[in-house]
Amino acid sequence: MRPIRLIRSAVVVGAWTLVSRGAGFARDVLIAAYLGAGPVAQAFFIAFSLPNMFRRFFAEGAFNMAFVPMFAKKLEAGEDAHGFARDAFSGMVGLLTVFSILGTLAMPWLVWAMAAGFAGDERFDLAVLYGRIGFVYILFISLVALLSGVLNAFGRFTEASFVPVLMNLMFIGAMLLAERAGWDMGLTLAWTVPVSGVAQLAFTWIFAARAGFVLMPGVPRLTPELKRLAVIAAPAVLAGGVVQINLLVGRQVASFTDGAVAWLSYADRLYQLPLGVVGIAVGTVLLPDLSRRLRAGDAEGGRGSLNRATEFALALTLPAAVALVMIALPLIDVLFGRGAFGADDVANTALALAIYGLGLPAFVLQKTLQPLYYAREDTRRPFRYAVVSMLVNVGLAVGLMPLIGFSAAALATTVSGWFMLFQLWLGTRGMGPEARADDRLRGRVWRIILAALAMGAVLWGAQVVLGPGLGMAGWRYVALAVLCGIGIFSYFAIGLLIGAFRMADFRSALRRG
Repeated sequence: MRPIRLIRSAVVVGAWTLVSRGAGFARDVLIAAYLGAGPVAQAFFIAFSLPNMFRRFFAEGAFNMAFVPMFAKKLEAGEDAHGFARDAFSGMVGLLTVFSILGTLAMPWLVWAMAAGFAGDERFDLAVLYGRIGFVYILFISLVALLSGVLNAFGRFTEASFVPVLMNLMFIGAMLLAERAGWDMGLTLAWTVPVSGVAQLAFTWIFAARAGFVLMPGVPRLTPELKRLAVIAAPAVLAGGVVQINLLVGRQVASFTDGAVAWLSYADRLYQLPLGVVGIAVGTVLLPDLSRRLRAGDAEGGRGSLNRATEFALALTLPAAVALVMIALPLIDVLFGRGAFGADDVANTALALAIYGLGLPAFVLQKTLQPLYYAREDTRRPFRYAVVSMLVNVGLAVGLMPLIGFSAAALATTVSGWFMLFQLWLGTRGMGPEARADDRLRGRVWRIILAALAMGAVLWGAQVVLGPGLGMAGWRYVALAVLCGIGIFSYFAIGLLIGAFRMADFRSALRRG
């Protein structure tokens, strides 16, 4: 895959991720309107985070980082990739079926581990109930992750990228139906979790079958290749577990402040939008591409892919980070400030969003550097780096909580994210030429930073001018759209003027390859 084709694929994944995150944002806007930051919303966010936490632990840690490179190399070499995928599929079904049963039975302890501050009030009982309904989601979505890895290795990114869109659309439909039918909103959300998991699995399985990979669960067998997968995946699984411990610490800190779990969740939704559209899209496409290039000995091609992916990520991420910091309050006020979501909820969510925004470039650049390790089947060093970052996160979150309250969780996440990036960057110093920045990237990075900062100054002035409109019913959406439009126009105008990028770069990426 040539660098420009890699960027095109990243654009495809990013576009679908944008649709997904947009639908997810609409989902959270509805939850905020119906439930605000009250006990039902907080209980649901904790319950829904449980299967997602373990899904990232099992599926994203082990399979996206270990299975995909092994599978891609087998395809490249003409080996039995189908048998390898089938054995991995069967093993995952067996392991996660048992784990789903155990997790459902242990739900009170899991909720306490996630949000000890809930103990003794209605949030705890609701979270246990919702968690027991939805925990089986981990089985379905982990199998979806494996099948998506198969599709990504074939370069079929559209089908895999549509899966989260399907889930969010089902949530939106369920809430609208619950309002019309008078159903309990909390229970409706809880039951939508496993139902959407079944739908996502069916969708992905059908497209994997069309690609020639009909995977049916069988008796799990510990083959030599699965043993090798386990050896490679173990550090990646543990690294994924470390990331989830960071999230767990954040939610524990938040659970002791009423409403904070919801504030952090709504802020997380907004900053995850650019992270998913850019960072995850680039990482998804870059990993199989680098794996194939390293097997073929194409170091220079790997360098081109990495540099163009990094340049693309920075050009879209840095202005997004500046915008999240500069206009956090009007964003949250206009998008969430309605119904049960009051002024205090808006202010606290905006604070969390601005702090997360400061860490956005670090989170995205991690996605471009990690494939350098995983394409080499090196999962041990990222694990060690993640452990160090976890200690930084825990120390800051717990140590700062008595001083700055719930925002300690967001600040710790941001600081530990930058620390993780620094370690990943240092680790690439001993790699080959594919890990080096080329002249074009070095020449453009400082220009991209300058264009983003200049856009921030423009946004600050525009926010002052548009302030009355942002607070006026009926005009606030128009004012916010104008504010965002001014930011986008000023960034690209300044960027083009100082040579941060060329429009030809974006046109080439958007053309069909």
